[in-house]
Amino acid sequence: MNESIAVQAKNLYKVFGKKPKEVARRLSEGASRDEVSALGTAAVIDASFEVKTGEIFVVMGLSGSGKSTLIRMLNGLVEPTSGTVTVVGTTITDISQAELRRVRQKSVSMVFQHFALLPHRTVLENAAFGLEVQGIAPVERRARAQRVVELVGLAGWEDKLPRQLSGGMQQRVGLARALTAETDVLLMDEAFSALDPLIRREMQEQLVELQAELGKTIIFITHDLNEAMFLGDRIAVMRDGRIVQVGSPEDILTDPANDYVAQFVQDVDRARVLTAASVMEPASAEVSVTSGPRNALRTMRDLQSSAVFVVGRGRQYLGVVRDRDVMRQVKAGETDLRDILRKPQAVSPDTPLVDLVEPSIESGLPLAVVNETGKLLGTIPRVTLLAALGNVPLTTQSIPIMESPSRLTRRDISEALTETVGYEAAAGTEHRTGGRA
Repeated sequence: MNESIAVQAKNLYKVFGKKPKEVARRLSEGASRDEVSALGTAAVIDASFEVKTGEIFVVMGLSGSGKSTLIRMLNGLVEPTSGTVTVVGTTITDISQAELRRVRQKSVSMVFQHFALLPHRTVLENAAFGLEVQGIAPVERRARAQRVVELVGLAGWEDKLPRQLSGGMQQRVGLARALTAETDVLLMDEAFSALDPLIRREMQEQLVELQAELGKTIIFITHDLNEAMFLGDRIAVMRDGRIVQVGSPEDILTDPANDYVAQFVQDVDRARVLTAASVMEPASAEVSVTSGPRNALRTMRDLQSSAVFVVGRGRQYLGVVRDRDVMRQVKAGETDLRDILRKPQAVSPDTPLVDLVEPSIESGLPLAVVNETGKLLGTIPRVTLLAALGNVPLTTQSIPIMESPSRLTRRDISEALTETVGYEAAAGTEHRTGGRA
């Protein structure tokens, strides 16, 4: 298995009933779930996927979709009827119990929905329990558990018993126990579903922070679509035992594989899932800073735009120039666009749409989308942002208008360019340096 793949499931079936092997065989030959129901209940049908090292992979589905059975096959709690599971390079199907225990101790740990804490042990003792099972010396396991207890926000609660904690704090203990084991893979089965909404959101945010800090591979089971969209780097959607789509949150939301997925995602808060990169348009109203004001004015005339983006070498975003300012430069014979540059706020490509509304309203111009090196990637006109938030498809390929249409007419601009044509000679080779960088 590729080193960048932490977990691999290949053609997994799990059937409960009288003749599981026969049911799995008939399903693989094309029989439907209903056709074999008399012989057994197919909980998972031909599930195949790979989980990359260091990602949060979410398995999402309604009750009865097979997601909890699936995750239990990933650490050997449920034995597959057929198919294989490989965890950090070890195929765990058909291995001995001793080998399976070793994999669980070293490679994969689990956080359960209902905490599963030892009621007679303290927070610190619960967090250290996995290390105790591994035979780690008391001093070392307490030190390792203490670090993780502090990491999950339970400093000062080390000596409390589970009954003295709130539900959210108890779940933090369960998370601390799994993290203290220092396994490569963390399985989480509906881990936050028993929590109140505010605490649940807090735990989701903390999990994302911990994953970014620790680099764990996390497989998270949930029936909550918004939770899946918030947590998942990729999402597998299950229905009736089958995985019907695997993709990024954006893929699931904007390109659902079938009507079931489309109905599932129709009420998702798009503003928190889609990002600037998802909706940005090509920056058609764009000129190089070296092309000068005459070329900028021509571009605005041709696009019927009241402003253009200005870029430097390598399409580095420098700012925006407006038609009236450029017109004054042209009439005055000035040649440097830098003198009239304005630099409205730019956004990064991973900015959620919910964070773009206010700057879009305040700017009056399309938002510039710029990467970490300052390169202009695209723009987001306000109409594009509103269409994305409302799930309304746009029929245009690009929208050149920067704000309201220019108050300078095409005739005004053409006359200014004609009247000042003599300035080109005085300006040297300005007209020959036009175009984009």
